[in-house]
Amino acid sequence: MFQHTWKAGIVSAALLLTLTGCFDSNKPAASTGGGSTVVGSSAPWIASKNTTRINADQPEEAAVIVSQTLWMATEEGNRPGGVIIADPQDWQTALVSANLIHHPNDGPVLFAGPDSVPDVTLQELKRLRPKGVDSNNGVQVMLVGNLGENVEVQIKALGYKTDRIEGGSAPAIAKEIDAYYAELTKEIPKSVIVGSMDSAEYTMPAVNWIAHMPEPLLYVKKDNIPQETIDALNTRGGGANIYILGPEGAVSAKVEEQLGQYGKVVRIAGDDPYENAIAFAKFKDPETGFGWGIDSPGHNFSFAAKASPELALAAAPFSHLGKHAPLLWTDKKGMPDSVMAYVMSIQPKYKESPVEGPFNHAWLTGSKGELSEAAQGEIDAMLEIVSESGAGHGAHGGGQPAEEGQSSSGAQEGGSGGGGESGGSHH
Repeated sequence: MFQHTWKAGIVSAALLLTLTGCFDSNKPAASTGGGSTVVGSSAPWIASKNTTRINADQPEEAAVIVSQTLWMATEEGNRPGGVIIADPQDWQTALVSANLIHHPNDGPVLFAGPDSVPDVTLQELKRLRPKGVDSNNGVQVMLVGNLGENVEVQIKALGYKTDRIEGGSAPAIAKEIDAYYAELTKEIPKSVIVGSMDSAEYTMPAVNWIAHMPEPLLYVKKDNIPQETIDALNTRGGGANIYILGPEGAVSAKVEEQLGQYGKVVRIAGDDPYENAIAFAKFKDPETGFGWGIDSPGHNFSFAAKASPELALAAAPFSHLGKHAPLLWTDKKGMPDSVMAYVMSIQPKYKESPVEGPFNHAWLTGSKGELSEAAQGEIDAMLEIVSESGAGHGAHGGGQPAEEGQSSSGAQEGGSGGGGESGGSHH
C-alpha cells in the first residue's frame, strides 16, 4: 500500500505546470511575492456544486494543492507560521506530525522522501514563505521523523530556519511530538487519542482531529502499550481522557483495561474501517467537548479512498482552516452502504426555499484513478439540499410537488445507485 520510490526531482515539469491554480495557458504567471508560480494547462482542482476534488494521486502533489487551497500566501495574514516536513511512506510518523498543523504553527504538512525533497515541495516552500513561530524561536520548518541530512540541507538552502523532531520508533516520535507541542503552547492537553500503530485504516481518521485540536495521537500495539506511550500518558498525572480509536481487533480489550491506569478510557469504534470513521465523525463527549459530534446538516467532510490512505494524510489541513472536516473513507466507484446512510442522514432539508440552507460540502482527495467521476457525482448528489416536504427542487415558489418518495434529484428513498441495499458496498 505504501510502496513508492523517492528520487530527487520526482515531479516532472508537466506536474509542476499542474500545481498552480492557473488554468489559462495563454495568461502570464502571477507573482505571489514569495516565489514564482507557473501557468498550468490542467486543473489541480475539480469542483462540483457541493464538492471540491484535489486532483492528484501522489501524496506530495496532493499536499501541495491542499496547501495552496488553504494558505494563499498573498499577504502576511494568510502565510503559515511553520511548515511540517514528513515522509508519507512512514505513515505513522506523517500521521502524528499533523498535531503540529494547529496554532501556533498554523501550517501544512508537506512531504519529502527519506533522503531528498521533491521539487514540488521545494517550490511550495518558496511560495509559502513561512513566517516562523515566535514561541518556537522563529523556526519556519520542522522536520519530523528520521529524515536524512540531505533533506535538511535542501530546505536550509532556501534560507529557512529548521528544527528536528526524531525518534527510534513510531511511539517514540509520537511522544516527542506531544512534548514538542506542549512546549510551544505551555500546556499539556488532558485528552489524547490512542490508536493502533499497525492499522492505518482504523487509526487514520485521527489525523483530521489532531490537525484541528491540540489533543495528540499516541500509539499502541494490539496487545501491549509501548513505554514511550506510557511516559506521555504519565505527564497527565493519572487524569488523562483517553479515547481509543478502533475496535478490539485493532486495540485489544487487554490494552483498554491497562490504559485505565492513566485516566478515563472511552472507545470509539466501528465494525469496519468505514463505520469506524463514521463513529468518530459522530462522536462527542459532552463532559470534555472532545469529538466532532456531526449528526445534523450544515457540515463539511473530507473523503479519501480507503485504498489510498496516504492521500488522507495530505488532506489533514482541511480540518484546520476553512470548512473544518472530519475524514470519511469511501471507495473508488462510490460510497459503501454505511457511508451512504450516514451522509443521507444529515442531508440538508429546506422548508420554503433552498436559499435557507444549511449546506453541506465535501473535499475529495485523489485523481479520477483513485476516486471515479461517478463517485464524485454520487457524493455531490447526497450532499445536495432537498425539500423537507419531499417535493422536487422546482416546486418551491409555486411549482408542483414531486410524486411521493421522489427526492429533488429524482432518486427514490434509500439513495441513488442502490444505496438502500444492506451489507457491503452498494455499488
